[in-house]
Amino acid sequence: MHIGITRNRRRRGAARGLILLLTLGVVVAACGGDDDDTAASDNGDSAAADAAPSGTLRLGYFPNVTHAPAIIGVEKGLFADALGSDVDLRLSTYNAGTEAVEALSTGSIDATFIGPNPAINGYAASLGDNEGGVLRIVAGTTSGGASLVVAPDIASAADLEGKTLATPALGNTQDVALRAWLKEQGYTTDETGGGDVKITPQENADTLTTFQEGQIQGAWVPEPWATRLVQEGGGKVLVNEADLWPQGQFVTTHLVVRADYLKEHPANVKALIDGLLDSIDVANGDAATAQKLTNDGIEKITTKRLPDDTIAGAWANLTFTPDPVASSLEKSKDDAVDVGLLDDVDLDGIYDLTILNQELAARGQPEVNGL
Repeated sequence: MHIGITRNRRRRGAARGLILLLTLGVVVAACGGDDDDTAASDNGDSAAADAAPSGTLRLGYFPNVTHAPAIIGVEKGLFADALGSDVDLRLSTYNAGTEAVEALSTGSIDATFIGPNPAINGYAASLGDNEGGVLRIVAGTTSGGASLVVAPDIASAADLEGKTLATPALGNTQDVALRAWLKEQGYTTDETGGGDVKITPQENADTLTTFQEGQIQGAWVPEPWATRLVQEGGGKVLVNEADLWPQGQFVTTHLVVRADYLKEHPANVKALIDGLLDSIDVANGDAATAQKLTNDGIEKITTKRLPDDTIAGAWANLTFTPDPVASSLEKSKDDAVDVGLLDDVDLDGIYDLTILNQELAARGQPEVNGL
């Protein structure tokens, strides 16, 4: 198998990201369709899915601990093995959900691991131009692993008035979570950094620096950055997001595929999901082995390795699962609408878990649900 790799580095154009977000926040019509998220109409019949994988699969993922199963799948060759020698697997890495969604929407990649709110935004923005939307969530990957870390002198939500907090990007998953939580505490925020609590979207590496320098007093960030803010920045966890969700489960990363690719290449998607299930098994196996594989992959992409205690600390806050925790996606969408970052959209149709549930059944594992 030939594996091509493209590394997409950070884009520092804040205005560009804001323009994309505003473009995504459009008023869209409700999407009709079968209420059964496992309906096979979008991905062909089972015979097509059972055919031999072939052609090209362009896959995106992030050099983040929250993408550990994706990194493990690449490092151990599990995706390549599942796809077989007749598939040209081409890999791209991203550092922002908006970049990955843009690549998927423009046809530059066929599938990507991504967080919930970028997937919602991409689906919503494409409903007007693509019948049923441009993407489908076909499997879960990671649950958990996000926290609000604050300076040691902040004891409760009551101490946050007038403070400045950071998030990874305007409208991203953690940004929406923070704004929704602050609203529940009675605080106002706005998209320009005003309000009772000021929110400053910035890259996670910059957040660690500005927190250490005292320019911000906290941040709602994913792992491993929450752990790094504690270990390297001297902060403390004020809110572990898992505490806000039933059974502590909420989607952090899932696998999405272009809808037309899923329809035209179900065998490739089936193989990709098989590789993902194998990768999740590794992630849930020996922790030291899984963490080393993940750290090796991160180092290859970023040229920097996480300290062992950092990746171990982050690992403890993550659950690796093929369940996309669909109920949390709906809540994330509602929160984005409630804080004014998204016009309401019907997510019926965003999931197609047909292949995933077939593969889970073949492995003797329980099926998972969409919306």
